[in-house]
Amino acid sequence: MRDIDKRIKESETKVFKAVFPNTTNHYDTLFGGTALHLMDEVSFICATRFSRKKVVTISTDKIDFKKPIPQGSIIELIATIAKVGKTSCVVETSIYMEDMYSYSREKVVTGIFTFVAIDDDKKPTSIL
Repeated sequence: MRDIDKRIKESETKVFKAVFPNTTNHYDTLFGGTALHLMDEVSFICATRFSRKKVVTISTDKIDFKKPIPQGSIIELIATIAKVGKTSCVVETSIYMEDMYSYSREKVVTGIFTFVAIDDDKKPTSIL
């Protein structure tokens, strides 16, 4: 396996969370801003694990909310490197929803996050 493919595979990041009342909106579903915050955080961890450099979010794209996530659900966020450029990488992140008391599971949110590697002067630098 090529080094870059190995790094991509090993940088996949998974985080589980419970949807508690303090993260929901007035419909008792996960607040969209909270979902975006969690997705950006998991994407950041994935990009950092891949590059082992300082990275910052420079873009988000195509965030699709396919279904509301009710309070009391378990969610799993999965972030994977989708593309690598000279100074940046693209991370695809998904949220899977699970019912706490059954085995149902489905992908309900997807998004694309782009990160750029920066040096100590906060200037773009090689991501590899």
